[in-house]
Amino acid sequence: MRKISIVILITLLGLSVGLPHRFGLTVGLPASQAQSEWQSTPGVKPPFLTSRLRISDGLEPHLRAVDSDAAHWPEWRGPYRNGMARGDAPTSWSNTKNIKWKTEIPGRGFSTPVIWGDKVFLTTAVQTGKTPEAIQTSTSTSQAAAAPVTGGLTAAPSNSAPTPTASPSGAPNTAAPPTGAPSAGAETPGRGGRQGGQRGPGGGVGAQIEHKFLLICLDRKTGKVIWQKTARIATPHEGYHRTYGSFASNSPITDGKYLYVSFGSRGIYCYDLNGKLIWEKDLGVQMRMRLQFGEGSAPALDNNRVFLTFDHENGSFFVALDKRTGKELWRAERDEPSSWSTPLVIEHSGRGQVVVAATRKVRSYDVETGKLIWECAGLGSNVISAPVYLDGVVFVMSGHRDPKLMAIKLGKEGDLSGTDAVLWSQTRGLSYTLSPVLHEGKLYVVTDSGQVSSFNVTTGEPYYHQVRLPKPYNFKASPVGANGKLYLASEEGDVIVLKLGEQFEVVATNTLEDQMFIASPVIADGQLFLRSKNSLYCISGS
Repeated sequence: MRKISIVILITLLGLSVGLPHRFGLTVGLPASQAQSEWQSTPGVKPPFLTSRLRISDGLEPHLRAVDSDAAHWPEWRGPYRNGMARGDAPTSWSNTKNIKWKTEIPGRGFSTPVIWGDKVFLTTAVQTGKTPEAIQTSTSTSQAAAAPVTGGLTAAPSNSAPTPTASPSGAPNTAAPPTGAPSAGAETPGRGGRQGGQRGPGGGVGAQIEHKFLLICLDRKTGKVIWQKTARIATPHEGYHRTYGSFASNSPITDGKYLYVSFGSRGIYCYDLNGKLIWEKDLGVQMRMRLQFGEGSAPALDNNRVFLTFDHENGSFFVALDKRTGKELWRAERDEPSSWSTPLVIEHSGRGQVVVAATRKVRSYDVETGKLIWECAGLGSNVISAPVYLDGVVFVMSGHRDPKLMAIKLGKEGDLSGTDAVLWSQTRGLSYTLSPVLHEGKLYVVTDSGQVSSFNVTTGEPYYHQVRLPKPYNFKASPVGANGKLYLASEEGDVIVLKLGEQFEVVATNTLEDQMFIASPVIADGQLFLRSKNSLYCISGS
């Protein structure tokens, strides 16, 4: 019997060595996690889908996806939470070439779409047509619909709504960032429709006008609307940045079974992928953002928890909810002004933690208890860029006043400020609103004005630094990468494709006329999805 067992073991080892790479089993994980993290051929349904959404140590980035199918883009920064996609993406298109479909989106809201299989999900906010004067004289019923519900969980209301029309309803000729990004200084005219002649902070647009807050599901193959749900009808208490803000800037997130949609001060909603409302929760907060730049931090997921950041000018906090019911699990009060950075869930030395970057300190909380594990000061103001993680090191960045990029080594607890836990830092060539891309030991950073840098993640030294693109550009969309290429979607309607690596090289420049890209690109199943001011494009190389 023992000999038979040895023979079987040797046979299994031999088979595992001979497996094609696309079916290589992830190693170095607990058995309960490993069984759900097979890689698969694009278009082929994997044998398991992961339910564990942590990034673990000791694995190459290509083995860290939170799902195992190239057809999925489950959250704002993609399947690896670092801006990298599975598979390839097109490199050539125009208004008349390689456009698989184009669908106009009603209202205003440039949250980045998420994709699961053949469904694309995005949010928007549509004016109901009621003016501030009409709202002031409306009935008490209308006022009640606009007021926050402070009682926590509520029953699922009727969610039926008409499908989007070909012409957007109530959409100003401006755009909104996927992360609620603010802007400082003047805006200049651009081919893509940037508003010119407007100087100053630019906040406070759209307040006291009633909106419908919508979740829309599209067919990935055709672009047709499958369903649309009205999460809430409300009158926002304050506005957003005239060019880069909206009331639907928080990108949704999915675990493949449910979709979690945050409208910030207007609540968070959980739907199944067929549009059935599972639960909703109003956290009883009306955020007061700096200069009314607008809200925009996306949620994060881990196992059975959903995390949300509420950093603003009047009582900031970080909260964990039970993703199955919406019940509040824990809340951490925060001494922070406004920030827009999306939290990052990781696992280090067997302990789950969620990292939140902000102005005063970067903080990491225990995912189960909310206990503060470590904190580190050093970033500048108006933190927007999302953290990324690799092999025990967290990379955080700010680009407003006192900009800084820091590499923070994990393993210690308490205040890490000014200690050797900060491996290195950079202060030049950093992004204000864009998040970086992390790939094969290189951190790619693009400034809002179009300077590109590639940093060695171990030393912080640049392979190339502050290299300008062939022509002047402005950026609010974060870059994404796929198959050795980096995609930069500009406000001017161009998408510049660079080569990933140690040398700066432009692969292609593609233009969609009269468009402006603020939402980040999405790559799924070999296709590129671009959300402009009023439309969503699907670009296919075939």
